[in-house]
This record gives sequence, structure tokens and C-alpha cells, in this order.
Amino acid sequence: MTEILGVLCIIGILIYLVVPNQTSVVVSAKSIEAQNMLSMVHGLQKSHFYRYSKYTQDFDELGFEQALTIDKGGQAVYKIEVIESSMNTFKATATSLQDFDGDGNYNTWQIDQDRMLKEIVKD
Repeated sequence: MTEILGVLCIIGILIYLVVPNQTSVVVSAKSIEAQNMLSMVHGLQKSHFYRYSKYTQDFDELGFEQALTIDKGGQAVYKIEVIESSMNTFKATATSLQDFDGDGNYNTWQIDQDRMLKEIVKD
């Protein structure tokens, strides 16, 4: 019985040491959602631009439907927004609704009309 307790303690210590190192893996996996959604918005914006010679902020005009987010009972972790649009440019962001590592920063990704996808706030 003592040996089993000792083995369980060692396993617990090893798990305790490994789990904090997995935060970056979780953030990377969840950020794929943001990148995919922004790529979709980019494609829809380009399509809209070819039809109407301008970009738009209206998701209904684009035909984009935001997946139900975690704050509304859904699964999506990122909120997608078009923060700027004009005749020749647009910028859209995906902002995390969850602080993955508890540091107060919410992961944010951005894409523009040239498909420049970048992480503007790291978590």
C-alpha cells in the first residue's frame, strides 16, 4: 500500500510539472479557430469587393454568420469583428473571450485586405 501511495505521489508531481507547460499548446490550438474564421472573412470580403468595388462592415452583406460564442452558450472562443472598411481597405479582428493563461491579456488576431494575418495581442 505504501508503494502504491508513493507511485501516485510521483505521478501527481510529474503531472503538476507538465500541465503548466501545455498552456502554449492550448493557445496555439485554439488560435487556429481565429485564423480560420478571419481567412473566411477575407475571402468573403474579396468576393464582395469584386461585386461592389468596396469592402463592408456588415456581416449580412458578406454572408458571414458568427458561430455562437462561449459567452452565449456556444463553442466559439473568438469574437469576429470588422473594425474598419472603406473603398479599398478593411481590417477584421478575432478577439478571444477567454484569458487562456490568466495574465489579463486576451489573444487577438487581425487580417486585412492583403491577407496579412498577424497576432496583435499574444496570450
